[in-house]
Amino acid sequence: MSAAARPSAPPHAAAFVTDPSCLEHEAPGHPERPDRLRAILDHLERSGLRSRMLELAPRDATDDEILAVHRSELIAEEARVAAGHGWADPDTYLTPRSPAIARRAAGSVLAGLDAVLGGQARTAFAAVRPPGHHATASKAMGFCLLNHVAMAAAAALRAGVERVAILDWDVHHGNGTQAIFDADPRVLYTSTHAYPFYPGTGHFRELGVGEAVGTNVNVPLPHGAGDRAFAAAYERVIFPALERFRPQLVLVSSGWDAHARDPLAPLQVTTVGYTRVAREAIQVAGALCDGRVVVALEGGYDLHALAWCAGALCALLLGDEPAADPEPVAPPAEPDVTGVLAAVRDAAGLA
Repeated sequence: MSAAARPSAPPHAAAFVTDPSCLEHEAPGHPERPDRLRAILDHLERSGLRSRMLELAPRDATDDEILAVHRSELIAEEARVAAGHGWADPDTYLTPRSPAIARRAAGSVLAGLDAVLGGQARTAFAAVRPPGHHATASKAMGFCLLNHVAMAAAAALRAGVERVAILDWDVHHGNGTQAIFDADPRVLYTSTHAYPFYPGTGHFRELGVGEAVGTNVNVPLPHGAGDRAFAAAYERVIFPALERFRPQLVLVSSGWDAHARDPLAPLQVTTVGYTRVAREAIQVAGALCDGRVVVALEGGYDLHALAWCAGALCALLLGDEPAADPEPVAPPAEPDVTGVLAAVRDAAGLA
């Protein structure tokens, strides 16, 4: 039976979507590589978690869905660069197949959104690549070609959702997502990220513009911050901001590159720390928006961390207690973030 032909799932079901084409975007030696997704898929298969989720059929994002957040010049430029197997910037490669793969990745996140808004599932996880949260309206950057979560937020608004919250726990600030909704009071963008770090945005004074002031909530974490700082950022800043905003849907840009094992980033969050925040985020969404959560894969470049964090997330979406990471990282000494969080709360009007 095809995914499209399956009967409707109960409202507590967790959906899953991926597509084999997401393994075809590749540049030799680049950290944003197919093995990232393979590690997640292999772990979900071995653990039996994937078989317990409602498997959704992937689809392509339509032109209208892309143009809701991106300019037509971006599509044309990516096609031009891809034809020559080139680079959108020093970090971001395109092969001739990449534009189609990015369209399928974005569409797969939208398929997860469709399932949640349509009542097939309460939650959904889209395991897709390349990632998306750095892509701006007009520029591919930071490994990202199309902004999947921004497209999902825009689609949700068109479908009648009045308030959408985005949680971004990638180690890098999602500059593209923030910029796309900087002036839209219907979208709350929240981010925990290393600062100062790529792409250089995400200061706590970046609050939104016009009527949307207060709908950007950035928590810039100092290098070396780990589980205690990560949990405190959500418990003292991000979740109170969600409770004030009262979203009807929560989208998650789930980068697992704040992990202590990750080779590219300076934070020290462990699998336990990521799991704690994911559990609490699902609980908060349960209280605020009937548990409607759609998660999209963003960064993360250590294969073990990716596999076990994704497994923990899927277990939580299914209502299970996640299996313990068999190679735990000892929580490191970390800087005091009390002053940072106080400044963020004050700027965001949460004090």
